[in-house]
Amino acid sequence: MRRTALLRVAVAAALVAAGLAGCRQDMHNQPKYTAFRKNVFFADLRSARPLVEGVVARGHLDEDPAFFKGAGPNGPLAANPLGTDSAVLARGQERFNIYCSPCHDRTGSGAGMIVQRGYKQPPSFHDDRLRNMPDGYFFQVMTNGFATMPAYRAQVPPRDRWAIVAYIRALQFSQHATLADVPAADQAALGAAQ
Repeated sequence: MRRTALLRVAVAAALVAAGLAGCRQDMHNQPKYTAFRKNVFFADLRSARPLVEGVVARGHLDEDPAFFKGAGPNGPLAANPLGTDSAVLARGQERFNIYCSPCHDRTGSGAGMIVQRGYKQPPSFHDDRLRNMPDGYFFQVMTNGFATMPAYRAQVPPRDRWAIVAYIRALQFSQHATLADVPAADQAALGAAQ
């Protein structure tokens, strides 16, 4: 009796192992085409099909090259196409804090957390060289990368990159503002505080 029970357990274990091996093999050998592999189904023997002429992927019609590249015929755009209203600045600050502050820190001085971990320090946004760059320059650097900075085109959509540019300009202004830049109604309050 005991020998029969052991035999039944062994047979059951073998059947389960065979069943699992069969599942693995079926899942492993899926009917699919790998890019650039030969495919006898099509006359040109290519598995990758050419794009249909004139078709644009939904949501990817980049009609305004200046907006999507940050440059016009004369080089980088001088002004941000989004402007600088409070909604753009709020979005820019949020995106800046996520994507840019690890390297540039939250003030844009270039002393972010990665610098504290031994990586090369990026330039400060408050340097005169960067303060004098056109807005399109910052957009292009975010899009394509520069020096040790990687490209962020895959992670940050164009509208958010422009919002970040607007926030960088706000950071730059905050570090170089004078009392004359404050509205006259608020100058008295600032004078009293000093």
